[in-house]
Amino acid sequence: MTETGNPFDLTGRVAVITGGAGLLGEQHARAIAKAGGIPVLVDIHQQRASERAEELSREYGVAAIGCAVDITKQDKLEALCDEIVARFGRLDILINNAANNPKMETGSEVNFSRLENFPLAQWEADIAVGLTGAFLCSKVFGNYMASHGGGVIVNVASDLALVAPDQRIYRQPGVPVDLQPVKPVTYSVVKSGLVGLTRYLATYWAANKVRVNAISPGGVFNSQPEDFVERLTNLIPLGRMAAINEYQGAIVFLCSDASSYMTGTNLVVDGGRSCW
Repeated sequence: MTETGNPFDLTGRVAVITGGAGLLGEQHARAIAKAGGIPVLVDIHQQRASERAEELSREYGVAAIGCAVDITKQDKLEALCDEIVARFGRLDILINNAANNPKMETGSEVNFSRLENFPLAQWEADIAVGLTGAFLCSKVFGNYMASHGGGVIVNVASDLALVAPDQRIYRQPGVPVDLQPVKPVTYSVVKSGLVGLTRYLATYWAANKVRVNAISPGGVFNSQPEDFVERLTNLIPLGRMAAINEYQGAIVFLCSDASSYMTGTNLVVDGGRSCW
């Protein structure tokens, strides 16, 4: 329990958020800052990460920072870990959020999103960032926490770690079957792998007081085409996509003492999609 007696309080705790300048990464950082924590936004885009961190620092009065790091490089992560500890004297939370965003293509002679055409190079790149990157970040930052009194790891999975993509919602009229866009295979593989990594790390570091959980969010509304939104929301019992800030409460819960007796779990926040 925190000194304030508020189990959701993160005052002074340092949280590394990979993909921190992205759509949801920024929201995770915002959730940490609102609860009094210090977000470290790790991204491949230095300017965007720094700008987001400066905004959070102004809004919430915390010492947020942005760092450009390739999370597929262990030596770069080790250097970042040393830098964070030297600057703040602690490291408490890791949110593995970074992922490639494989595109669904159509309108060309070959649709590379389809399994039969999916390039090996794209497979390797997506796995490297979304899964290998999470492994390396956990290895470096998780090991530090395990050696210094404990901490929290949150892996950002997806509702598509639980159910297969319904490829019908991506169909476009007038496009031949072999050119129809689909959700690429790597998305499901990476997100499912993160749930497995969560369970492994939760038991591996339990004695070291490192709690490891996953969150499986559903789709976030971000001005997608109206017909796509309608098809997707028909699959969701709550009848809508998530608002961009709607996972903040779940992130704070998983990162804070409010979930102190919870590890190895996948928290599903998908509007009910996976129960239908």
